[in-house]
Amino acid sequence: MPESISAPRPSLLRRITTALTQWIDSDHCPDGAEKMRTEPDRVDLVRVMPFVVLHLACFAVIWVGWNPFAVWTAVALYFVRMFAVTGIHHRYFSHKTYSTSRAGQFFLALWAGTTVQRGSLWWAYHHRHHHQHSDDPEDAHSPHVHGFVWSHIGWITSRRNFPTDYSKIKDLAKFPELVWLNRFDLVVPILFAASIFLTGVALEAYAPSLGTNGPQLLVWGFFISTTVLFHGTACINSMAHLMGKRRFKTDDDSRNSFILTLITLGEGWHNNHHRFQSCTRNGFYWWEIDPTYYGLKMMSWTGLIWGLKPVPQSILDEGAHADHHASVAAASAERAANQAGANDYSSLRRIVPVATAMAVATATASNVVVPKKAEGPAIRKDLSEEAHGLNAAKPTPPTGHQPPSA
Repeated sequence: MPESISAPRPSLLRRITTALTQWIDSDHCPDGAEKMRTEPDRVDLVRVMPFVVLHLACFAVIWVGWNPFAVWTAVALYFVRMFAVTGIHHRYFSHKTYSTSRAGQFFLALWAGTTVQRGSLWWAYHHRHHHQHSDDPEDAHSPHVHGFVWSHIGWITSRRNFPTDYSKIKDLAKFPELVWLNRFDLVVPILFAASIFLTGVALEAYAPSLGTNGPQLLVWGFFISTTVLFHGTACINSMAHLMGKRRFKTDDDSRNSFILTLITLGEGWHNNHHRFQSCTRNGFYWWEIDPTYYGLKMMSWTGLIWGLKPVPQSILDEGAHADHHASVAAASAERAANQAGANDYSSLRRIVPVATAMAVATATASNVVVPKKAEGPAIRKDLSEEAHGLNAAKPTPPTGHQPPSA
């Protein structure tokens, strides 16, 4: 009997030990990664504690304060690392929309590691899985399946989403240096945070006029900037399938949003991307701004990357055709609305000619006789009756039918 009571304790201890170990080694799965991926969705509070600390540390701004240099450092590091999310995690590792050397690939993985969004292989695995099951029950972060909050932040705290399925990213898993960075995905963020702190210490000593220091630059340049970066990225999961317009008829509910484009340097053209994933740019047309593509284009001039994949002409033609039909449909809808409005307000068409005739008669008569103003209640009664008539459904009169005279 005592053994049965104490039996759950080793399991709980093992779970906590496993979660703590996974802080350091993301591939640590004593029962196997496949078994963990089949677990029901639930938050692992111990495993996600670094993620919680990342958010809570932002409140340290109360003690470290702020100054323009620290704030602008946070802004700059947001955009530099958002480019790493969109141009490296997404457009290179997830979709291979351009090419680079093995050394260049390692450099890109280091850069992407500063975003603190796990390793590039984990990122690529989950994103490819998203495209395969977009807005289906198996999609880990579909707002239509799991709700807005889960699609935005909940899914990344679930145990089943921690392991990387290397079998789904064999083109990347063959490089041991990438697997190492993915397995020990806290190494780069810790080194990055330390470098920001030491930079602040150095600036306090050698450039005191900037008014910053190590703790302040760490809070703004790492904790605040990284937290905002995460939520900016997460907006694509949670909002790009809810807000915006659909140009292409895809199997999911992906949408194009200019607002999300500004937040994510071009990822807001999400419906475009879901229609054709393999091109380097998400803004398919010249008027669809895509800062990530512009940055990748400039990087290609240095020789670090090459072979940027264009949007096929057939896709451009399909989009132009869809835009044309959407414009025609919008114009037809507007005309129908105007006609419906004209029918709904047919009573006004009876009132306006009478009012016009009265105005003309008043202006041309030699002896103007101003009609006596009707009593308020009578006016309200008439308008109420008219409104009641407007709300009632009216059949369309047959051709040649004359409306009753006013």
